[in-house]
Amino acid sequence: MDTQQVVIVGNGMAGHRLAQELRARRPEVRVTLVGEEPRPAYNRVLLSTVLAGTVSADALELADCGARMRLGVRALELDTERRRVTLSDGSVLGYETLVLATGARPVLPRVPGLAADDGGPAPGVSTFRTLADCTLISRLALGGSMAVLGGGLLGVEAARGLAGLGVDVTLVHPVGHLMENQLDPEAGEVLARMLRDLGVRVLLGVGASRWQPSPDEGELVLSDGRAVRCGGVVVTAGVAPVTELARSAGLAVGRGVVVDDRLRTSAPGVYAIGECAEHRGVCHGLVGPCWEQAAVLADVLVGKDTEYTGSRPVVRLKARDVDLAAMGRVPAEPDGDTELVRVSDVTRGRYGVLALRAERLVGAILLGLPDATGPVTQLHDSGSPAPADRFGLLLGTGAAVSETPDKLPERALVCRCNGVTKARLVEAWHAGARDPEALSSSTWATTGCGSCSDTVQRLCTWLAREAV
Repeated sequence: MDTQQVVIVGNGMAGHRLAQELRARRPEVRVTLVGEEPRPAYNRVLLSTVLAGTVSADALELADCGARMRLGVRALELDTERRRVTLSDGSVLGYETLVLATGARPVLPRVPGLAADDGGPAPGVSTFRTLADCTLISRLALGGSMAVLGGGLLGVEAARGLAGLGVDVTLVHPVGHLMENQLDPEAGEVLARMLRDLGVRVLLGVGASRWQPSPDEGELVLSDGRAVRCGGVVVTAGVAPVTELARSAGLAVGRGVVVDDRLRTSAPGVYAIGECAEHRGVCHGLVGPCWEQAAVLADVLVGKDTEYTGSRPVVRLKARDVDLAAMGRVPAEPDGDTELVRVSDVTRGRYGVLALRAERLVGAILLGLPDATGPVTQLHDSGSPAPADRFGLLLGTGAAVSETPDKLPERALVCRCNGVTKARLVEAWHAGARDPEALSSSTWATTGCGSCSDTVQRLCTWLAREAV
């Protein structure tokens, strides 16, 4: 690739990261980013901290990626034969390479009253996807009470954030335990108890049948006949990949825009990454895989022989007073090939389970066990053999834990969201990035979920001590 024109449709975290990755490899590349929101790209992973009032909206803004920005406009039509895309303001962009990073949109359940005539949220209803959503939710919460519909990752984060502001929150989830896609029933029970202790009313195994807004306080009628009086409803019932542009252009679309291992779509010169992309039948909804795809595609576009073969996502709950990590697959019961190691202390809000096969970690759930999260995640990422002291690993104690910077292997992933290894951080430190802020700027570590901040700080301290 020389100085070709790259157009990226979508200014979310995947599109923005691709622009950064491209410019880092080839500063002369001409990149245009098209974004529907009128503001610069921001870290959606940390929206719950804005809702909770612990971080300002401006603090989430991502660093300038060096691209030409077209904000506040939508891509309406894609002509893959003439290689041009028409925008909602009437302008037309030509391209040599086009990347679809259109993301996903929230799904509104088919519950009377939740959706307006145009398909968007009705009065008194908000999704939880953008900074504008945070503003609307905060306004609705002024009435003092809110309902959150959906007990997945975002729903739990929204409920905890609102409860922390003193809002009377009811979390409604149609399944028998919270976060059923990541947690087993016992972990879900522990999480529900923790939320109740933090002031959240948790209703499980029940859905919504109707939303009735009113000027003062609306009513969310549940499937069992009960009613929740509240100022508004936050809907966190899943997302769907945004594929209309690709579908209308004749690209192959399944659940998402179908891509191969080089992230190519069915049209020449058109690629897709992030939540809108479907790779080997999987659409990822977490930022880590989206950024991994951005790095791979940047290599592909500058001529490297690189492939994306999939991701091993780790789910981290970002809610005050709740420490949760889940990764891989944990079977309900041990089988002939899988070893399960489990500890449970429901009263104190602690639960953990490790799933191991052939001495390797294949899945884990860690709730209220923060000292174990780093070592367990590193084993999950690296595929290294697990220590013999399984309980020491699970509890984050003893010789099983080696998360101190001097003992971490060079290939260990410190920042999982950005794929930043210890070796890369050490290299950046010796190149002059001598504090966490400088390391963040040069490597992007800590700019995802933020859970690696303590490790990066300890790494800086260790390197400074070693240099004396």
